[in-house]
Amino acid sequence: MSDRSLPPSGRPSGGRLALGFVAGFIAVLVFHQGMLAFLHAFDFSRSGPYQMQATWPLGIARFWSLAFWGGVWGIAYVLVEPWFPRGAGYWLAALLFGALGPSLVSWFVSAPLHGAPIAGGWHLANMARGLLLNGTWGIGTAISLWLLGKLAAEKEI
Repeated sequence: MSDRSLPPSGRPSGGRLALGFVAGFIAVLVFHQGMLAFLHAFDFSRSGPYQMQATWPLGIARFWSLAFWGGVWGIAYVLVEPWFPRGAGYWLAALLFGALGPSLVSWFVSAPLHGAPIAGGWHLANMARGLLLNGTWGIGTAISLWLLGKLAAEKEI
């Protein structure tokens, strides 16, 4: 679990927000894509990890785009994390934040903007895959944020 103390302003510091971005970015590359590899190995996903097809409008590989957006969600994670419970509940909150936040935005905002069906066409397998991938990202962000916080604290000594 990370050090979630807030400065007197009640808002996370710029450094903490930057750590959130890096943690979310790393969580996509390691945890989200790792879960995608696992799901692909068991034929629960047609797509494998680290997809190289270019994304619009910048033409970068899809997995880099996902990592960037994972970083943006990592900032959101840091903003809501102070309200997470302590102990085991923290990890459940991280899982639920990851599973629900990015999935709901993907299903109801991003998909329609890209001409895709809402909520993966309401196909249960598509929805479950999104929840698994993003929930894994949430746990990965929590772990990455904790590790990065430890490294940052060691550097300050």
